[in-house]
Amino acid sequence: MHVLPDSFDDLGSPCLPERPWRRFPFTGFVAMLSAVVTLMVDSFAMSFYRKVRVVGKGEVDEAEDGLVVVAEADGKGGDVLRRNRVIAQVLEMGIVVHSVVIGLSMGASQNPCTIRPLVAALCFHQLFEGMGLGGCILQAEYDMKIKAIMVFFFATTTPFGIALGIGLSNVYKDNSPTALIVVGLLNACSAGLLNYMALVDLLAADFMGPKLQGNVRLQIWAYLAVLLGAGGMSVMAMWA
Repeated sequence: MHVLPDSFDDLGSPCLPERPWRRFPFTGFVAMLSAVVTLMVDSFAMSFYRKVRVVGKGEVDEAEDGLVVVAEADGKGGDVLRRNRVIAQVLEMGIVVHSVVIGLSMGASQNPCTIRPLVAALCFHQLFEGMGLGGCILQAEYDMKIKAIMVFFFATTTPFGIALGIGLSNVYKDNSPTALIVVGLLNACSAGLLNYMALVDLLAADFMGPKLQGNVRLQIWAYLAVLLGAGGMSVMAMWA
């Protein structure tokens, strides 16, 4: 809700040279490229998980390309589990990048009037992001060690960004060309990745699943919940 407009503002800033930054829509291009790269990572990761040799599970078959493939006993359930693990990993990557950028901007800010509402907005923002990521991690059925690592990175990236921003506050200028370009490109990357994840891996997977497809009333309530959540995040973006 706020990452893409921020990127447009950063990369279209008058502090940047007109060529090439205001002559070419870098924000839209980078966001689109990020979504395509996320699709590639998604696709290649699923292919890798299907072809990798897993010891001690299921029956071993030989694929046409000579690779050893393990057909898990649960078949379709194994594909769903692998899919959930890929989703959790890619979503974690996008949230980590996004959280570092937010923390950096907040830590470098020296205006209390900006920081106070931003703290409140970030609390709700991180809460709902954490709930979504936590649900994905649970569906991925990782062992406790992997869960702890993913939770640790989610919990520490924003404070790390804030600490980095505070440490660089004397040299970091949010309107300098370098800062505008770096933050703008990172925001565009995050926007493309998170939009892809939200629409393709999360919403589409749920709404096209058998549970919602078999119940129109449940679909209506689910759409209302999505619209309510999107509206709430849009309002929150006024301070984020």
